[in-house]
Amino acid sequence: LLTAFLLKVGHEPLPPTIGRNVLGRKVLYLPGFFTYARHIVEVDGKRGLFRGLTPRLISSTLSTITRGSVKKAFPLEDMEHVSNKDDVKTSLRKVVKETSHEMMMQCVSRLVSHPLHVISMRCMVQFVGREVKYSGVFSSIGRIFKEEGILGFFVGLVPHILGDVIFLWCCNLLAHFINTYAVDDNFSQASVIRSYTKFVMGIAVSMLTYPFLLVGDLMAVNNCGLRAGLPPYAPAFSSWIHCWRYLSAQGQLFRGSSLLFRRAPAVCFPVD
Repeated sequence: LLTAFLLKVGHEPLPPTIGRNVLGRKVLYLPGFFTYARHIVEVDGKRGLFRGLTPRLISSTLSTITRGSVKKAFPLEDMEHVSNKDDVKTSLRKVVKETSHEMMMQCVSRLVSHPLHVISMRCMVQFVGREVKYSGVFSSIGRIFKEEGILGFFVGLVPHILGDVIFLWCCNLLAHFINTYAVDDNFSQASVIRSYTKFVMGIAVSMLTYPFLLVGDLMAVNNCGLRAGLPPYAPAFSSWIHCWRYLSAQGQLFRGSSLLFRRAPAVCFPVD
């Protein structure tokens, strides 16, 4: 958890090593996930790997409870599920209706759980500056409210919701069109292929929406008084769009998406 987030932030405490790409050319590779994790253990001990875990678990729990509550308020039994007997127009209408239902659940659960997500991100990023500003959940809630007000709990919410919405619609619609037009009903394994289509589309679409999640997480820690969210580690972004443009100009919109084979970017945040 901590390792993956620090890769997103761009904290690179270990020097790159020389390796070769598939063409045999020498390239610089940054340390992978496991090497980075060993570094964290050396600095903080094994407990260091679990920074921010408590608020993250609470956030996930709140998300699950909220989704369950929304399902009870709008039961799935009332939804019309897609059937192979449906014509193209009917099946598309059902997919749109189901996706709208999923989107509503996801947006509400994200809204409810985001404050704890922000706290979790800030607890983790303190590793960079060796700070202890955010420790317990309740003290962190009080600090954010005192310094930033209610809006401080929702920094980075917009790109996260946009990423969730785009992911749901692209994944569901692409899976529907592939199952409808690309999978032949006469093929013996058609039902098996259709059952995996949405899963495969989810993997592909998640890479396209990754920048939204990256920007959302960076905004959660930006300019909050922690070293990793201030210059020279990162500019004080005025908005998530400013953050997006900055990362795009640096060619780092997918920073941290790869955990193993990480080529060294042209620009890395400085490390003492």
